[in-house]
Amino acid sequence: MKQENKALLIQYLICFGVASLITVAVFAMQGFFTDNLAINLQILTDGFMVSGGLLLMFAGLLFVSSQGALIGIGFALRNAVLTWFVPFGRKKQERYYDYRERKTAELKKKNSPAIFVTGLAFFVIGLILMVIWLRVTGYQSPQ
Repeated sequence: MKQENKALLIQYLICFGVASLITVAVFAMQGFFTDNLAINLQILTDGFMVSGGLLLMFAGLLFVSSQGALIGIGFALRNAVLTWFVPFGRKKQERYYDYRERKTAELKKKNSPAIFVTGLAFFVIGLILMVIWLRVTGYQSPQ
């Protein structure tokens, strides 16, 4: 197996493991399973949708960060710390233009789709379980 494929497989396995841990944690918070099918489906739906949603939001945050949208926030926080907490910190401050150029050069342009794909898979499983739950409980939308 090629080294690139191995690295990608490891990324997917790590994402799957993290999503599974989140799912099991939600199961534990909901009280695992009972004898009632409708409640079991609701617990399964919650577990998969929470883990999928968290991974999707994290993937979105990584995408926004990789595009350089958070550079200004980092600059403001860095200068606040230098000004308030570091003695003679104002001497270490740089202009925003220089800071942005340095950070833009450091940005990673290639992101792995592992987090997004794993989150999307867990979220879709949660949606399917929710549709099954709605059919089992006979839910009627309010009119």
